[in-house]
Amino acid sequence: MTHARLYKDWHSIPPSARGCAAALGNFDGVHLGHAHLIRSVHAARPDLPRAVVTFEPHPRELFRPQDPPFRLTLSEERLAALEALGVEHVFEIPFDRAFSNLSAEQFVQDVLHDALGLLHVGCGPDFAFGHRRGGDINFLAERTQALDIGLTQVPALADAGGPFSSTRIRRLLQDGYPERAAEELGRPWFIRGEVQHGDKRGRLLGFPTANIALGRHLEPARGVYAVTIRLPGGHTRMGVANVGRRPTIDDGQESRLEVHLFDFEGDLYGQQLSVALHRLLRPEMRFASLDELKAQIALDALQARQLLAPAP
Repeated sequence: MTHARLYKDWHSIPPSARGCAAALGNFDGVHLGHAHLIRSVHAARPDLPRAVVTFEPHPRELFRPQDPPFRLTLSEERLAALEALGVEHVFEIPFDRAFSNLSAEQFVQDVLHDALGLLHVGCGPDFAFGHRRGGDINFLAERTQALDIGLTQVPALADAGGPFSSTRIRRLLQDGYPERAAEELGRPWFIRGEVQHGDKRGRLLGFPTANIALGRHLEPARGVYAVTIRLPGGHTRMGVANVGRRPTIDDGQESRLEVHLFDFEGDLYGQQLSVALHRLLRPEMRFASLDELKAQIALDALQARQLLAPAP
């Protein structure tokens, strides 16, 4: 597989990374529509290295910090997904106040042409850039032609429900359909994070859990999921997970991801896990007692094992 190189300082791009054909966008989720864009740009100039120009954080995080977390993929996850598509160079531009004040002209001239040395770019029809989103596809076409940069305008990939989009995938996850989100992503959606110390209540119930903060990830529908967990080193385990605030215990804490790994013993504190959500088994609910909760978790675990078991 191609190894993608990540560049976070657009002012100091090495000569070896110049002269690429780059897809432009935020690429949150790196879904099938994004894959279509990247492949279309590569098809237009297969002689050039594949690249992506993206931004971190997402502009919405800068301009609307009061909004709930919404990200499908964070920087490291996005890089891995782009690498799987054969991208060789990822120009991840820090999106801060100074950068947001660059005009559309400066973005094309100073960033795409002068700093990155791109020979070809591609984007969807709705790509907007520059201060107050002052640049659109028509402006980009005019300026890239003047700078002798090739341009591929890529129509959005769509199905019967409309164009594939990060917004549509977020809605599917918030409505409790991770399996449908996976179809549009081309892979299961997962939350990656560090295992933190909890109150050890799961252990007392007979189902020890690894606790992971949702952080900047989107919060999917609250409830219990059948999941697979990728451990450090690449091994994968099946399991069951709860997303929510634990109404039976009602500890007042923010929503979190609590994962029980099947047939696993070991200390995971401080380690990074990737938890893929496959199916929502039931919504979050309150139980009259811890004994009722324990009995339900046992049923949830059995259902998750059956759902995740390999086909004979």
